[in-house]
Amino acid sequence: MLIDFFLEVRRAKVPASLREFLDLLEAVQQRLAFADMEEFYYLARVCLVKDERHFDKFDRAFKAYFEGIENLDELLEALIPDDWLRAEFEKHLTDEEKAKIESLGGLEELIETFKKRMEEQQERHAGGNKWIGTGGTSPFGANGYNPEGFRIGQNKGRHGRAIKVWEKREYRDLDDSITLGIRNVKVALRRLRKFARQGAADQLDMDDTIRSTARNAGYLDLKMVPERHNAVKVLIFFDVGGSMDPHVKVCEELFSAARLEFKHMEYFYFHNFIYESVWKNNIRRMNETTSTWDILHKYTSDYKVIFVGDATMAPYEITHPGGSIEHWNEEAGAAWFQRVTEHFRKVVWLNPLPESYWGTGGSLGITRQLVNNHMYPLTVEGLESAMRQLSK
Repeated sequence: MLIDFFLEVRRAKVPASLREFLDLLEAVQQRLAFADMEEFYYLARVCLVKDERHFDKFDRAFKAYFEGIENLDELLEALIPDDWLRAEFEKHLTDEEKAKIESLGGLEELIETFKKRMEEQQERHAGGNKWIGTGGTSPFGANGYNPEGFRIGQNKGRHGRAIKVWEKREYRDLDDSITLGIRNVKVALRRLRKFARQGAADQLDMDDTIRSTARNAGYLDLKMVPERHNAVKVLIFFDVGGSMDPHVKVCEELFSAARLEFKHMEYFYFHNFIYESVWKNNIRRMNETTSTWDILHKYTSDYKVIFVGDATMAPYEITHPGGSIEHWNEEAGAAWFQRVTEHFRKVVWLNPLPESYWGTGGSLGITRQLVNNHMYPLTVEGLESAMRQLSK
């Protein structure tokens, strides 16, 4: 395990020894880094790099080896053997069979049960309803079905039921250079405008120049003014990855139009719901986050805030501490969202799902309540309504 990674580190001229590599394997087997790429990075650096002069070399080797890896299967192999998670035993269930499967009864119960399974299980399992494995109806594993559980070692979601995901989920930044397929998106954003002239006087004011020249007996008297621009300040938070993957194109169109329309615009990414941190770069999102507190302290209350996401997730992700699908959040997402709405005067949510899919319950219903029903479909009409709300 991880032999190729060790060789990559050696090729980068990091003087790591075989003894240090064996120490790393032992540390992983002792769960000092468990299903977390950032934790593994620091653990590997501690074990393999003995002189800080080699940190840059190690970083390049780490990126070269792990760049493009879709999940943490290789790290989980030390804790959950790969043959426990093979997909060939996947069970195909009918709708009637799925309806008979019951949830364990909540996030806390799932966490406690998973701890017990890790302590008790000694071998691979497939097709059952209890152990960590593949297929079947167990809440823990890959390529099976359960109303809610932990997805482990599976390349991508299938039923949208997982409430925890153990994998390195790499998302791509939205492209702000996309040529808009729908010009109306940009037109809709123009409803949120407040023009002002600020900054250096670098544009010729033709009318004032003519008047001044006439008053100056025909001697040319140039008059300059600052550029006229939209003075509205905007914060946009984009949900990325998972169920948002089908909506990347429309999000990129919105991102491109907003970058052109708003001079004062900042953007951040989140996954499913906002917690104690967000990020600017999806490739480096695990170790280059921005504290949500910092955002609340840095940006004044007159910023217009736009959340873009489908709000489709397990309700635990909003209502419970530890409910995040990817990490342990000390406070519920609802608490953080409430802080955002209390600080900023205007907050709206744009949803790429058709409005007919929203309903009134589940995570969508909770999100709509938190945003005071200012949720709008990510369509031209929805954008216009959202911009009118923000401009009030």
